[in-house]
Amino acid sequence: MSGKYFHHALKFRKDVCIGCSHCMNVCPTQAIRIHGGKAELTDNRCVDCGKCYLVCPVGAIIVEQDDFSRIFEYEHRVALIPSILPGQFPESVSIRQICSVLLEMGFTDIFEVEHGTRILKDAMIKYMDERKDTRPLISTFCPAIVRLIQVKFPNYTGNLIHLKASLDIAAQYYQKKLLDQGVDPEQIGIFYITPCAAKIAAIKSPVGDEHSAITGVINMDFIFNKVYTSVKQGFSGKKTCTIPRMQHLQPEEILWTLTDGEASLMPGRALAIDEITNVIEFMEKIENEEISDIDFLELRACDQSCAGGILTSGNRFFAVERLRNNARMVKDQEKIRVTRESKESIDDYAEELGKDLAVNKILPRSMDKLDEDMTRAMQKMQKVQEIMKTLPYVDCGLCGSPTCNALAEDIAQGEAVVDQCIFVQKKYEQSGKLTPKESMEKMQKIWGHEKFEDSTN
Repeated sequence: MSGKYFHHALKFRKDVCIGCSHCMNVCPTQAIRIHGGKAELTDNRCVDCGKCYLVCPVGAIIVEQDDFSRIFEYEHRVALIPSILPGQFPESVSIRQICSVLLEMGFTDIFEVEHGTRILKDAMIKYMDERKDTRPLISTFCPAIVRLIQVKFPNYTGNLIHLKASLDIAAQYYQKKLLDQGVDPEQIGIFYITPCAAKIAAIKSPVGDEHSAITGVINMDFIFNKVYTSVKQGFSGKKTCTIPRMQHLQPEEILWTLTDGEASLMPGRALAIDEITNVIEFMEKIENEEISDIDFLELRACDQSCAGGILTSGNRFFAVERLRNNARMVKDQEKIRVTRESKESIDDYAEELGKDLAVNKILPRSMDKLDEDMTRAMQKMQKVQEIMKTLPYVDCGLCGSPTCNALAEDIAQGEAVVDQCIFVQKKYEQSGKLTPKESMEKMQKIWGHEKFEDSTN
């Protein structure tokens, strides 16, 4: 298929890649191939889940981010922080300390993303009530899951809840708030501190929306290192620090980014499933009608949801524990929380923001579609079936494709040839269709000449 579907935050550095194929073997959508000894991304299959990033042994896969210096292009520099950020730090480091360092780094305003959930939750419940004939309805919280549904389960794009995520609501709120204060819109820079690559991709290339109100993205591991270093050094040796005015999150808002954060608040039979391979397995059962009578699905690509994001620095289980402790503490200290609350609140904009929650139709973009033309697609599917009869079904990956079926599809698309398969090569050698030298040349073309050099010379 031609045409670029998505912006991708994951970038492959061919100058560093050693062609180990670890990334190809873990990719849940079979979006990676090996050519010339280097990993290559199949754009229309990748959902930016980041599993490849986690297994690369040489750091050949990186996650893009905006240069931090970009924040200084704006007079008003807003840091949108997810509730998972304080969970990365030891218990001794408070959210106020973290935000003080962020202000010291150059931000002028700080706002926690999950404040947007107090508007979104009610809208989701209303959405579910209005669409009782569509089940299960699927949360759009996780951008990797939205793209997964588009490419792997395209028949379920209509089940996605077509409402903006809390991140977008928070950005719109803060933008409106500053505009109402008379701030020049050209001087507003809103930057999200992200725990994952998928949210970067969603901001750069929104699904169901024309553009994002967010100016740029900064990776959480970068911020963590800067903040924790400053905290340990006592705020760079300063005797005083800026104490930010905070709108405190409510317990359910603190827990929203964790597994069961949404499902626990939704009516009917609501399930929460995390880690993308678990999600795929579950959705396949839904697709095959092995599972039914579910009203709401909270699906997250990472283990422990955002606590397990690929750009987080802390242990995901400790992060979950800290956030749950924070939620309990806030609930127990309700009176103290209210007296310290900033007078400004997102609730003041609830009605205005509520009118702009809907997103456009989310289109299916099936990765299994072999051609836009139905006739040619059927011809290619028949060719795939014929090719599969010649392949060994061992899914060894030595052909540079992750599975035999993936190789067959690549061949049908004109992107590979059948004798890339090592088993086919040996058959061809025995029948005289291929010489050992020609077989070696084919393997070198896939895996690179370096892997076949004699290291003893």
